[in-house]
Amino acid sequence: MPLLDVRNLKTYFYTEDGVVRAVDGVTFSIDPERTLGVVGESGCGKSVTARAIMRLIQSPGKIEAGEIFLNHDGKTIDLTKLTPMGKKMRSIRGNKIAMIFQEPMTSLNPVYTIGNQITETIILHQGLRKREARERAIEMLTAVGISSPEQRVDEYPHQLSGGMRQRAMIAMALSCHPSLLIADEPTTALDVTIQAQVLDLMNDLRKKFGASILFITHDLGVIAKMADHVVVMYLGKIVESAPVRDIFKDPKHPYTHGLMELHTFSKDVEKKTPGAH
Repeated sequence: MPLLDVRNLKTYFYTEDGVVRAVDGVTFSIDPERTLGVVGESGCGKSVTARAIMRLIQSPGKIEAGEIFLNHDGKTIDLTKLTPMGKKMRSIRGNKIAMIFQEPMTSLNPVYTIGNQITETIILHQGLRKREARERAIEMLTAVGISSPEQRVDEYPHQLSGGMRQRAMIAMALSCHPSLLIADEPTTALDVTIQAQVLDLMNDLRKKFGASILFITHDLGVIAKMADHVVVMYLGKIVESAPVRDIFKDPKHPYTHGLMELHTFSKDVEKKTPGAH
């Protein structure tokens, strides 16, 4: 049974210039402990799909149709039936599904320490006491490879490097051990060396915590390194869906061919062996 099952999702934006069909009939699923890559150029609907799953679409946007089934605790819930800011959805958001955004400085509050922001999430969703939550925060900063976590936990976002801030975001997202981690272009702002480290870290943590990942990117090289299965989006629709090896060996859609030509790849896909992730 899939952990997440998205069916015919349509998310439209009603503007003065007309209706923008940002996501127009998207269907895909993610199995437990697997990584689905969503790839496409800017404006194809990748991030809107992620925000729809998180129920973070704001006016003038609206989920117009479709179902988003989340399976957890032996139950299946259609997230589209929940009130976006209601108690049930808030308990799922951050607890069962967590999201890492592209630029951590827009997601981390500059006036609170890293530790305060992680412990707030843990206290809210896990019900731990402040001291226990702080210990969990230090444990998660250690897990994501931040040196001197007992010191860093009391530092502010501006005191950390870009790579460390992104690691802190991953620590926050994983602090409640979610079933699904949505990563929206999480390494785009990082240099190549730090990017590779963060991708390796996410793969390791996915195995350690048994989470599934929805990984959004425009970079097919990243997809080669991260994903088990790939969906290619173009103008709000999925134009191709296949296991990662098949996409690289034998792409079917002209748009996928075009993406291939736009990018140069490392040999990650050649090294990737079935079942490696």
